[in-house]
Formats: sequence, C-alpha cells, structure tokens
Amino acid sequence: MFRKLKEKFLSLNLVVNYRKILPYVLPYKWRALTAVLITIPIGGMDAVIAWALKPYMDVVMVEKSTLGSTTFLIPLLIVVFSLLQSLLTYSATYLNTWVGQRIAMDVKKKLFGKLMRYNAAFFDKNTSGDIIFRFNNDVDAACSGLLNNMKLFTTRLFSSISLIGVLFYNSWQLAIVATLVLLGALFPLTRVRKRIKSLMDKSVFSGAAVMTHFNETYSGNRIIASYNLYDYQNARFCNTLDSVFKIGMKMIQRTGMLSPLMHFIVSFGVAAVIWLGSYLIVTHQITAGSFVSFIAALIMLYNPIKSIGNNFNSVQMALMAMERVFGALERTPDIINCENPKQLSTPKDCIEYKDVCFSYIKGKQVLDHINLKIKIGETIAFVGNSGGGKTTMVNLLPRFYDVTGGKLMIDGVDIRELDIDSLRDKIAIVFQDNFLFCGTIRDNIILGKEDATEDEIKNAVKCACLEEFISTLDKGLDTEIGERGVMLSGGQKQRIAIARAFIKNAPIVILDEATSALDNKSEAIVQQAIENLMADRTVFIIAHRLSTVRNADKIVVVNYGKIAEIGTHEELIDKPDGIYASLYRTQLR
Repeated sequence: MFRKLKEKFLSLNLVVNYRKILPYVLPYKWRALTAVLITIPIGGMDAVIAWALKPYMDVVMVEKSTLGSTTFLIPLLIVVFSLLQSLLTYSATYLNTWVGQRIAMDVKKKLFGKLMRYNAAFFDKNTSGDIIFRFNNDVDAACSGLLNNMKLFTTRLFSSISLIGVLFYNSWQLAIVATLVLLGALFPLTRVRKRIKSLMDKSVFSGAAVMTHFNETYSGNRIIASYNLYDYQNARFCNTLDSVFKIGMKMIQRTGMLSPLMHFIVSFGVAAVIWLGSYLIVTHQITAGSFVSFIAALIMLYNPIKSIGNNFNSVQMALMAMERVFGALERTPDIINCENPKQLSTPKDCIEYKDVCFSYIKGKQVLDHINLKIKIGETIAFVGNSGGGKTTMVNLLPRFYDVTGGKLMIDGVDIRELDIDSLRDKIAIVFQDNFLFCGTIRDNIILGKEDATEDEIKNAVKCACLEEFISTLDKGLDTEIGERGVMLSGGQKQRIAIARAFIKNAPIVILDEATSALDNKSEAIVQQAIENLMADRTVFIIAHRLSTVRNADKIVVVNYGKIAEIGTHEELIDKPDGIYASLYRTQLR
C-alpha cells in the first residue's frame, strides 16, 4: 500500500510543480518561509490540548482533587495556547494570501507577455473564454491553491506528528491500532484523481464556454438586438450552464462518497480504541487520564481526515490548474526568431514570393506555388474571389503565419532569418476593421511611435484628414473614444488607424480592404488619407472595390490559391475574357 501511495503522490506531479513555481517564490522567500514556519506551532499546539487532559483527568476526575496547581494551570494553559494558535493562524493566512497574490501577479505578467507573442493561428483556434480561463483564472486557482495547500499540508503534518506522539505517549498499543486505521482511511484518496481527471478537463472547458458567451454578448449586443436573438442566445447560454451542472453532479457522484467512506473507516478505529482501551484500563495498563487524552488526540487527528474528502476536489483543481499554467509558460510560440537573426534595414531592392505554399489546415492548400516579385516603391493590388488567398498572401509578410513551402524574401533574405521585431517595424497595416484601444485619440495615434513629437502628431492628423473632425471635439486629441472606439464612426476609426500608420512611418504599407465598409462620402475622405499614406512607400492593397486599385503599378488576380493574372489596370481590362475584366464590368453594372 505504501508503494501505491508513493506512486499516486508522484502522479500528482507535486514535486515537479512546486519546483517549477520556486523561481516565482524566491523574491518573497522570507515571507513565504515565515508563513510555512508559523504552521509548525499551529499544528503542534493541537497536541498540547490533548496532552493536558491526562494530568487534569487523573488529578481532578480520578483523585477528586480540586486543589493544587494542575486544577488552575491546565485550563489557563489551554486558553493561552488556543489564543496563541488563533493569532498564528491569522498571521499565516495573511502571509499566505500576500505571497500567493504577488506570485499570481508575477505569473500573469509573464503569461501575458507570452500571450502577446503567440502567432495568429493560436488565436484562430482558441476562444476568448479559453484564453481568459487559462491565462487568468487558472493562475488564481494555482497560486492561491499553492500556498493554501502548503499551509494545509504543513499544519496537518505537524499536527498529525504531534498528535501521534501523544497517542504513543499514552498507549503504544492503542496508537498502533489508530495509525493502521488512519492509513486505511487515506487509501480511498489514491483512487480519486483518475476518476475525476476527465471531468475536471470538461469542467474547465465548460467554464471557458460560459465566459465566451459573456464576451460574445458584450461584443455582439447590437447583432443580438437587431436580429431579436434574445431567446437564441439565452438558449445557448442555458445549455452551457446545464452542461456545467451535469459535470458538477457527476463530480459529486464520483467523489461524494469519499468523506462518508472515510468517516465509516475511522469509526472502526474509534470503536477498536474504545474496546481495547476499556480492557487496558481494567487491567491497569493505562490510567483513565491517559485514555481520555488518547481519545481527545485521536478525535483531533481523525476529524481533519474525515473531512479531507470535501476539499480534495479543490486541491486537485489547484494542482491541475498549476499543470495547465506551466504548460502555457513552457509552450514556445510557433513563430519565433531563428538563431542569430538578422536586423532588417530599410528595404532597397524587392520583395519576392518564391514558390510559396501555405495551408491553415494540413492537407488543405490555401496558396499553391505562388511566384511574385514586387519592386520597392511599387504599389501592388490583390483582387479576386473571396477566400482565394489575397489576405493570406499579405499576412505572410509580417509573419502572422509562416509559409509551409517555398520562401518569402526581402532583398534576397528569407524573412524567417530576420528579427521579427525589426521586420514588423518596417511594416504598417491598416485593416478593414481596425482595433482601437480604450483611451484617447492621441493614445491610439501614438501607438505607432510612443515618443512622437507634437509636430509629428499634427502632421499625421493632417495627412490622415482628421483635422476637421478633431476641431469639433472639446478635448481634441485627448477625447476618450471608449472601448474599441465605440464613440466613433467607421470612417473616423479608419482615419485614426491611418494616422497611426503615418506616425510609424514604415517603408512598407499594407491596406487590407481599408475602405470596403465605408459609405461613399467616408470612403472619399479615407481614400484621400490613404493616398497621402501611400506616397513614397511600397504598398500592398487588398480590395474588392476595383475602382480603388486602378492606379496601382501592378494588379494581381488571385483565385483559388493561384495567381491567375498580373498586369496594370489597362493591360488587364483589355483582356475581354480575363477574370479582372469580368469583375470590373460586373462592378460597373
């Protein structure tokens, strides 16, 4: 049985996990050590109360003597030690909470830094609820559970050692019986983890799904209102809650008998001790005081054991959360720098797609042997059917994804050999739906260059055609725009994004359908801002509105992952059976 207990203990990865968390504990080692050391007297004082009953019972209850120091000192001693134990318990709880929250903060900071470095594919595969649960809730559960488990373990350890000492002090015969029953009561714990592991994984998934519903309701509140999706969304949420409930009930079914079973096993120990103790008293092998002291110590030892099943699930949750946290910490992003990466200076020659292939899902090719050369300073437009691979082609340039075949090169150097930060510093992107952060207009513009001067900001505002709009605001650039820029129109968001790109002053600009969601008036203003941004830069344009790409130096028609046509507007429009000419005529109609 000891071998099985050892195996189960090791299967919890306790030693491994605590070793991994050690670097985060070291900055607060003195507080953490103090919190652990305090638990030693907390646990040890349990034995004092049980031990004190022996002389008290022998003097007062057996000898019927109310005189002498024992009668007065032992009750006083119990009160004093209980007070001291209470104060130490408060101190340990405070220190554990302080250290646990500081560790959680440090782990969250590191996780957040890693989260920002994950590639786009990670966010494609994980919901917002999954990410919040794994990078926030799991940390809280792991770090709070870490020291709480440590406090519980050390308190129970020293309490058990001291109480077992009292047991053997009073009667070694009874102590052996009690210890054997104690090991028997602990045996069911070795079977629990395997029974609840799959349920805990499902519980985490369901918890993340609940968060996803809240996030979707927040972000999609207008869609819910405009399509009267209240019943639909509520039904989905209720189904998820029903799943959470069923998983919770299955957890109770598999673990609910743990505490009653342990209670039942412990009752055998108590019964055996009373039976054997009665015999030992009658045969004068122990005194009545020793027996009462023994029973008190036994009950104090058994009570935590009987109730341990009730919090064993939370302990398991904390341990599994810790495993998931370290799994995230140890995970390496798919897109990282190579060894000794090169710094990218301002591109001087060309950008080349050489036999480039790419697939999001293995076996489903999105780009099929693309070959394309763009001279620095050129404006190139990608057009074609939806899902044909236009956006994918430009997403490969800043390494949001890596090619699965071929090479993408800048000035003859594979971009995988370039330092990622230096590569992305040379690229500015204006998306169709630009994300604005909560804060002011100024805060969002200077994201492109945090140390931008007032003159640079004014020039960016002017070039992005924002001057007239800014002048109508009481606080100007310091106007709060709300989360995701909810206080602004689509055209205003686009121009702020263009101003951000101006501030960055990158030599390569990507315009991903930057005007497709705007009305004609807004499009005209934004188009002027875009033309200002395009001056003297290498520009990649993705567009559905072909009227916006007429002046491009080169238009590339991408269909079904292949380049179907390349040429200027005039060259492609002169091909009566060409794809571009057909698309252009359709849009004119």
